[in-house]
Amino acid sequence: MREVIENGVVCWEPDKLAVPIEGLPEIFWDNGEPWSEANHWALTKATRAVGGDIKTVTSLMKHLTAYASWLEANDMDWRHFPIRMADRAIVRFRGELIRQRSIGVLRPSTVTARMAAVIQFYRHAKVYGFIDRNSPMWQDKQVVIRFFDSVGFDRTMLRLSSELAIPNRQRLGERLEDGVTPLRPEHASQLLEFTEEQGLIELHYMLSLGVLSGARIETITTLGIRHVEDAIPDQSMPGFCRIRVGPGTGVETKFDVAGDLLVPGFLIQALRGYAYSMQRLGRQARASESNRGLLFLTLRGNRYESPSFNRLMTDLRRRAVSHGLRFMEQFKFHQTRATYGTMLMELALEVAGAKSALAFVRDAMLHKDERTTLRYIHFVQKAPVKALISEEFSAVFSGVVNRDWNRFHA
Repeated sequence: MREVIENGVVCWEPDKLAVPIEGLPEIFWDNGEPWSEANHWALTKATRAVGGDIKTVTSLMKHLTAYASWLEANDMDWRHFPIRMADRAIVRFRGELIRQRSIGVLRPSTVTARMAAVIQFYRHAKVYGFIDRNSPMWQDKQVVIRFFDSVGFDRTMLRLSSELAIPNRQRLGERLEDGVTPLRPEHASQLLEFTEEQGLIELHYMLSLGVLSGARIETITTLGIRHVEDAIPDQSMPGFCRIRVGPGTGVETKFDVAGDLLVPGFLIQALRGYAYSMQRLGRQARASESNRGLLFLTLRGNRYESPSFNRLMTDLRRRAVSHGLRFMEQFKFHQTRATYGTMLMELALEVAGAKSALAFVRDAMLHKDERTTLRYIHFVQKAPVKALISEEFSAVFSGVVNRDWNRFHA
């Protein structure tokens, strides 16, 4: 849109020279007012900084939305910079992110990316004069980065770094894609039994799809009844069905990878029954026309988005831990996918060589990059070695460590 003044009246009309941007995200406050400065940042990013990569812009705006929600919950203004640094909104938000990382609510990588996005936005706001350029935000420092160019020469590059940046400190231990570890098979079984016993039927089936097909949450929440109804039996794997997902199907996948979900036949039958259950039909009755065909709906008949699903996971963790499932304290839904991947890789390696197992698991998990699948091979192959070392060290040294040393002091 561009501003046009006719007879002293300001009017708006489409700018014929502008290129439309589909799906540009915007942020609104609870009172319905747009966060104009943040939306200007998104527009600038979409048209210049990232060459129109709308997914990158959306990711950045999701982080900024989390900041906006925190600001409103704490009744703070993002433009307020008191003299005392600890009182500034961005500094207090940094502390909250670190707290959420420490208790396992957010992954270290998410915390780092979220803080970086907020810092980027403030830099943009300062450049465009949305805040006083003399506002005491933080101290910047220059960091020297060494690298080798394409012909092997050692080069250096200066980068501006904020003192508020949060390093990505990953937890120790073997990790798989997205920095998670799998559940032990018995724990996965206990979790599914728990959700069924508690009457959490919808959540039970969502978790079942994660554990038994490796589907990501964005795939599960965009599955429709028609996709389950149209599932095709796999002739080469009796007892399994395939659901086509990816571009053109209406079912979202990471990086828009096209492929098939490999789902046990008994789960397909259970999902078909759930699709026409009274519980789901009650939610469907409250849904809009565009959401009515989704398999999983919130109580209000909406599609599951990040905020609503995160609340669901928080409630599940609290409920499960209160019933003695201690392994659920820091549970993340993505662990269901990691659990599926490790079990699938173990079985594949038993009956085929590493190369065939790699290809099979890569296709089953819709990995875009084969290196992601290789992590599962490394994880599975290291597990027996670790178990053997643990057993041998325990056998050799436990007697020495637990020896009754008191007899030497008698």
